[in-house]
Amino acid sequence: MTGIIVVGVDGSETAMRAAETAQGLAISLGATLHVVTAFDSDRTEVYGSGSDRWIVSDAGEAEKVAKDVASRLRSEGLKVTYSSARGKPAEALIKEAERFDAQMIVVGNRRMRGLGRVLGSVANSVAHNAPCDVYIAKTDVAD
Repeated sequence: MTGIIVVGVDGSETAMRAAETAQGLAISLGATLHVVTAFDSDRTEVYGSGSDRWIVSDAGEAEKVAKDVASRLRSEGLKVTYSSARGKPAEALIKEAERFDAQMIVVGNRRMRGLGRVLGSVANSVAHNAPCDVYIAKTDVAD
């Protein structure tokens, strides 16, 4: 399988576990790994003093998270790309999978049990609405 594997990250330890699983799958399958972080608002703040200005936005922060994870996952023979995508996490992953014509989305199983399972979770939403295969990685390892 060549193509693209999409994985969503949010900076959490469990998301990193899912990303590491996606990395292994991408290497094994000869696929490109695309790391995505969702953001749900367009909040932007400008900080500055004198002529120095810094712009901080939800989109920028989300892209930084994706870029940092992508950097950690890079290895020889694996192409890794990253982006931020507006929307709730499941919507953002599905949108990116459609945009890149992905072969697979990798998500973690965090919150797949108990009340989270009844109300819905990212993995549940992606599994039911994805345009491609979905791999649910076990990320809820007991500490």
